[in-house]
Amino acid sequence: MSGDIYLAASAALAYEKRLEVVANNLANLNTAGFKRDNVSFQAYMLNHAGSPAAVNPPYPQAARPESFWVEYKSRTDFSPGFLRQTGNPFDLALNGKGFFSVQSPDGELYTRRGNFSLSPEGMLVTEEGWPVMGDGGEIRVAGGSSGRRTLDVTVGEDGALQVNGSKVGRLLVSDFPAPDSLTKVSGCYFKPGEGQGAPEPIQDFRVAQGFLEMANVEAVQLMTEMIEVHRGYESYQRVIRAIDELNSKSINEVGRTI
Repeated sequence: MSGDIYLAASAALAYEKRLEVVANNLANLNTAGFKRDNVSFQAYMLNHAGSPAAVNPPYPQAARPESFWVEYKSRTDFSPGFLRQTGNPFDLALNGKGFFSVQSPDGELYTRRGNFSLSPEGMLVTEEGWPVMGDGGEIRVAGGSSGRRTLDVTVGEDGALQVNGSKVGRLLVSDFPAPDSLTKVSGCYFKPGEGQGAPEPIQDFRVAQGFLEMANVEAVQLMTEMIEVHRGYESYQRVIRAIDELNSKSINEVGRTI
């Protein structure tokens, strides 16, 4: 592969990666608790000393194709989404910082998605059936499936759960000193990244019962960004085709007698 095509292909792949992230954000427009991702990329080229050096468009000519590469970074935006009222007593939203704690088969995870429900055993669980954690462990709302129609479940702004006037637990809401270092898993769930400190229980939060925090995604903004990415990707496709046609023409006409 020629150096020119390699440079154009690397840039096209960067746009392709960005398009994947934008499309995923748009697909989760109506997903409760979803946090959009932003992707950035930086091109590098080996300098004369053989050390990597950052370069920006318009990219210089690479002496060797393998001396040029692009690194991608994806970062989650933890800005809050709007609250949508549902009226479901098991739908909970957080006003302010923090994450709900849930116990998954792979360990404790953290989320802003609060569309909880009751398990057949009367436990407060996520859509996946994972227990929602309280300050004393799993939260048991009812003894079983019988008599649930008589349950009067209230959740205070401090996260305290009461059933028919009796307190059954308090939601465990935690935060991290550096949320940007959290790793996204399973869409709306996060786990601490490498070197991330332990979660810290917080007090300055308010729970809204009967509400869900929706995705922090703006449809119009994403559609505009998608158009921009498509145009950038197509421009590099045209560059690749032009270079390929030029190389093909040069090869076919070399040595031709007139």
